[in-house]
Amino acid sequence: MKKRSKKISESRTIMTEMIMPNDTNPINNLMGGNLMRWMDIAAGICAGKHCESYVVTVSVDNVSFEKPIPLGDVITLQCVVTRAFNTSVEVYVEVFSSNMKGANTRRCNDAYFTFVAVDDAEKRPQVVPAVLALTSEEQKRYDEALKRRQLRLLLSGRLSPEETQEMKADLIESI
Repeated sequence: MKKRSKKISESRTIMTEMIMPNDTNPINNLMGGNLMRWMDIAAGICAGKHCESYVVTVSVDNVSFEKPIPLGDVITLQCVVTRAFNTSVEVYVEVFSSNMKGANTRRCNDAYFTFVAVDDAEKRPQVVPAVLALTSEEQKRYDEALKRRQLRLLLSGRLSPEETQEMKADLIESI
């Protein structure tokens, strides 16, 4: 059953957390595993709102911790669905950190998460709504999502190099 297309803004999710002592490592910076957990939760909420169903995490692309986040800082995770495929969606997560007063805001890292929507009864994959990209930034992420998906599938062995036309075209164009 085909579902109606949805605007990216309909599932945009923002989550805020304060970095407490139990979230930190011995040098009082947020532990990467805790940040990844929060990113997965926020991205999962975003994906679930878009799909109007339960979702399960399938993959996470290249998480690198660009800036340390110290004890007492407040982080804001901003998530948007970038593209929907047949039963999966890609979600972009950006992490910002600031002090408790809201000053010294800085972008700390980002990542792309992929989720598969599952039905309520048997937890089997189900068709997801398409994405309507309305701004130039949304359209850019939407267009690039196919290449990221092909790379994920190639690296996981679920796609052969011969099946990666968009990636090949970009590679040839860059030479």
